[in-house]
Amino acid sequence: MKSASVWLLIVLAADAQTQLAHAQQYDLLLKGGHVIDPRNNISAVRDVAIRDGKIAAVEVQIDPATALKTIEVPDLYVTPGLIDLHVHVFAGTKEDRSYAGDLSVYPDGFTFRSGVTTAVDAGCSGWRNFDEFKTTVLDRAKTRVLALLNIVGNGMRGSRFENDLDDMQSSPTAEMALRHKGLIVGIKTAHYAGPEFLPVERAVEAGTIADIPVMVDFGRAYHDRSLLDLMSSKLRPGDIYTHVYSGLRGELDSTGRPSLALLVGRRRGILMDVGHGGGSFTWRVTVPIVGAGFLPDTISTDLHVGSMNNGMKDMLNVMSKFLALGLSVDEVIERSTWNAARAIKQEQLGHLSVGSIADIAVLRVEKGDFGFLDIYNARLNGKQRFACEMTLRDGKIVYDLNGLGRPEWSSLPGDYRETGDPRWDGSRRRRLRGVIP
Repeated sequence: MKSASVWLLIVLAADAQTQLAHAQQYDLLLKGGHVIDPRNNISAVRDVAIRDGKIAAVEVQIDPATALKTIEVPDLYVTPGLIDLHVHVFAGTKEDRSYAGDLSVYPDGFTFRSGVTTAVDAGCSGWRNFDEFKTTVLDRAKTRVLALLNIVGNGMRGSRFENDLDDMQSSPTAEMALRHKGLIVGIKTAHYAGPEFLPVERAVEAGTIADIPVMVDFGRAYHDRSLLDLMSSKLRPGDIYTHVYSGLRGELDSTGRPSLALLVGRRRGILMDVGHGGGSFTWRVTVPIVGAGFLPDTISTDLHVGSMNNGMKDMLNVMSKFLALGLSVDEVIERSTWNAARAIKQEQLGHLSVGSIADIAVLRVEKGDFGFLDIYNARLNGKQRFACEMTLRDGKIVYDLNGLGRPEWSSLPGDYRETGDPRWDGSRRRRLRGVIP
């Protein structure tokens, strides 16, 4: 009789566990946040549920009992993970004065803390050294890092390489892009100092073969190599002009308005990217152009060692500058998520559709008196700025500023260790022999 009772208890316990597992159909629930999902025209308070790294539900109310882990996020914005369309992350080669070296930064140190889940390296490598870049950086990063392949075979290694017209070959560049389709998402041409259009023409040839866009950092403009020529006849609809607010190549006309070149480019479908960087964003250019209604299609940082500690700082700082310029939160988020995904033809990213990858930024808009610097350290005052509370990559928490997803320490056992669950916790430490017990 006693053994029968024990057996009954075992059966009941197993049944209870089965019912609990069934009830907890989601791994993680973000509850009560203001969801901004431009692709799906959502800007309202919604609950977002995640299972197996994917968005499982976006609804007005989702029962917390259906989730293994529920995090309350009232007064916060829940958005797709930010996509920074212009970064430099080919670090580790130890090459001096090179974006395929010491001028680049490792991505994971600068992305998640700013809500960025996808970063696009803007041409640090070419077809000759892309494999090294992939092995040493792309394959090791927790951040999703995609790449624009430089039309220069040696990549962005300084003027000696970037002005070598003989190393700008469309066929091997396109071949490498096709070999890594979905990882290489565009072609980059940058920094060329000569009077020829050949770098742009070769980049467009490669982009056409590989069916991917071209991003242009126009270098130096000449009378016979003008921004108007670039916009009117050299680029294709869907190609990307970065550093649009630099003022260095004729973006602002003599009357203080967007130049004819920019207007022609927009009319033809050329996308305009911020690409702030350390030398390509000034208030004296940006304020009148934005004030005239010429807004960027995409917001990006041009992150590198020369920009991150100066006026640019990080993705959220650049986004906050556009709040100060009068754009709404929704307009800024659109240009930092869905617009960027479409620009690089990666439309599986940048939204919170059910079934999509659960890359999410949980952001706060702080109110106060803030100052935002341009590349010359001139200040524009603002009343709002973005801050990142939490970042999720593939449905797992990889950054949690204030521990919203964590228990208070005194509520735990005296010998507590890890506080998460691998189904929603992406910050669990890698256990290395002799380093972490």
